[in-house]
Amino acid sequence: MIKHELAYEETFDCVQCGYCLPACPTYVTMEKETHSPRGRINLVKMAAEGKITYSELEAPINLCLGCRACEVVCPTNVQYGKILESAKAAIVADKKEKQSKRAKLFQEFVFDGVLSNKKILGLAGAGMAAYQKTGMQRVVQTTKLTNVLPENLRSFEKILPKVEGVMQRRKRAEHYPAQLKPAYKIGFFTGCIMDTMFSSINTKSIKLLQAAGCEVTVIKEQTCCGALQSHSGETEITKKLALENIEAFEKYDFDYIVNSIGGCGAMLVEYDHLFANDEPELHARAKAFAEKNVDISVILNTLSLPLEKEIDRLVTYQPSCHMSNVQKRTNEPLALLHSVPGITFKELPDQHMCCGSAGIYNIVNYNESMDILDEKMTHVEKVKPEMIVTTNPGCHLQMKLGVEREGLKDQVEVVHLVELLAESCGIEV
Repeated sequence: MIKHELAYEETFDCVQCGYCLPACPTYVTMEKETHSPRGRINLVKMAAEGKITYSELEAPINLCLGCRACEVVCPTNVQYGKILESAKAAIVADKKEKQSKRAKLFQEFVFDGVLSNKKILGLAGAGMAAYQKTGMQRVVQTTKLTNVLPENLRSFEKILPKVEGVMQRRKRAEHYPAQLKPAYKIGFFTGCIMDTMFSSINTKSIKLLQAAGCEVTVIKEQTCCGALQSHSGETEITKKLALENIEAFEKYDFDYIVNSIGGCGAMLVEYDHLFANDEPELHARAKAFAEKNVDISVILNTLSLPLEKEIDRLVTYQPSCHMSNVQKRTNEPLALLHSVPGITFKELPDQHMCCGSAGIYNIVNYNESMDILDEKMTHVEKVKPEMIVTTNPGCHLQMKLGVEREGLKDQVEVVHLVELLAESCGIEV
């Protein structure tokens, strides 16, 4: 009997040609058909037909990065993202039927109570800032107290970004007026993890938009985009968060809703997919919201930035999979990068291969993620850059970890594109 929660009909678009194989990071590193896009599609079809259980489907699906590079090379336009998300949702629903009430409540607390709770995230950010600024991090690392942590957490503790303290975060205004008649009225989307660990990049993004002639507003009503929840199969929580954002932003007359987070941006531009089977009015509202969302690179490319300071560095660029493969924004970041005076740009070989970050994939599937990262770093070694530019916080941390693992932290700097542009414009926070 076909289980309709899976995107069963969509699996028939796959003709098993194999064009996706060299584009898939997990197939390249694991060399197993079950860890390729066409292999996973076939497994989803089998699960829908009752030929295998959800338990048998779970491991191959969970080891997928969700980078969606396969969609870009697919000659038959298979909707792999839809198939993948349906499989994750079905697996989670099946597991919840067998879970205890306590386990269900814990999952809901993490995905709905923590990631969307600004007070909890604010406390987490303040804690990390104190950990760094008081010298505690240096003491912990020197005395090797981190050895009590699992390897995945121990690795990421080493490359934590410098987190802004409470007072620095409070300096950000809610409204940034344009100095002249605004080119655009912008609603800025801050994200949850982004604004906890990389709040300075958000503030620099806002000031870049302002310097380019935009009026920027940061509304308090916004919440988590729902990307991590969606990737974890928590569809109902994802839709709840999406609706909260739609309702919050549609109260304002913004020309665009802008973010500087490749992963969040990919979620926001696909809100209409979440409500495709809901009432037409709600789907139309979600579509209108999605169409207003753009990455900051899109807006800055239409305007003029006061790029004055020369950055004399050999630079390469690691694209965000979700910006390239879902948002379809490949040229805009590169155009901005090339506009920075003084840089020498060298393209990263096989640059569109995922770095292995993929939300929290690099934490929950640490060893598999590190295999992918090691493959990526062989390409970095060929370029020998002084600076790696990213456009997503997950990619940023993953590339920093790659640099750390290769012993290159004194030779290679990892920065967000916004940080590079802000430095050239003389913008500080």
